[in-house]
Amino acid sequence: MKEPILELRDVEVAFGQAKILRGVSLELYPGETLGVVGESGCGKSMTGFAVMGMLPKPGKVTAGSIRLEGRELTTLTNREWLDVRGDQIALVMQDPFTSLNPMMRVGEQIAEALRLHQNMSRDQANRRAVELLDEVGVPVPESSARKYPHQMSGGQRQRVVIAIAFACKPKVLIADEPTTALDVTLQAQILRLIREMQERDGTAVMLISHDIGVIGALSTRVAVFYAGRVVEIGTSREVLLSPAHPYTKALLSAMPTAGKTVLASLPGQPPDLSTLGGGCAFAERCPVRCDRAEIDPRLTPIAQAPDHRAACWRVESNEPAPVGETPLA
Repeated sequence: MKEPILELRDVEVAFGQAKILRGVSLELYPGETLGVVGESGCGKSMTGFAVMGMLPKPGKVTAGSIRLEGRELTTLTNREWLDVRGDQIALVMQDPFTSLNPMMRVGEQIAEALRLHQNMSRDQANRRAVELLDEVGVPVPESSARKYPHQMSGGQRQRVVIAIAFACKPKVLIADEPTTALDVTLQAQILRLIREMQERDGTAVMLISHDIGVIGALSTRVAVFYAGRVVEIGTSREVLLSPAHPYTKALLSAMPTAGKTVLASLPGQPPDLSTLGGGCAFAERCPVRCDRAEIDPRLTPIAQAPDHRAACWRVESNEPAPVGETPLA
């Protein structure tokens, strides 16, 4: 397999005494899409912000390593981040209106990225900005470039954000719930656009979403987050068709599908990360809890699928669920 372009090793992020990320390890390979899925508050977005060096205060990386092509990102200065962010790593967030400067015309915002990172003249950047608006499907790109964000629809604004993100052909794109604020038709268009731009430029994409259907449709591999940790990771086919962790099974059970009249629900709530102690964080909600739950399980390869790993004691011991305690299906 190729060397990863982005690698996280045992990353911890804390807000005061609360550990929001608790030893996250991930790899992202050139040209692939890694889907990151889980409930709200599980650490998905914080992982993206940590990679971008954009953690909201007082959050900070307190342990671990984040490397882009071998370069450590956690030690970059603010000046060094200016050369990386927007050029080598780009971000598309769920609300395009808050991602854009309301006081600048959209063409100027695209051109600004090109002038900063591509050493273009003002005229060159302005012309390229119009071309990018055309490439992402914004109608009448010449006149649209002169509009302010509030003069465009939500779908058009998200296309502008994507144009900015791909303007410098980044090595890595973090797409954090990029379609949440859009209707179903626009969601499909935006996701198709991201995939087309990715294939054109060979960009590696980390797609963050709570929608496991979107993750399954677009991702090469899937990482399932729970309580600030990766609890399962593998190819999309392995994770979604043969889930090993009971939390992944619960997520899939709650997913609406054709012919399903009743959706399964998972009892309880995710743990409070500010008071979370040791042991398996999922234990209180787990339908197949075992007597080793007091110790935190590590990601362990699944038999016959070494690239598919899950953090569950039953996986580590190859132990089936006990009779009468069938996992959610």
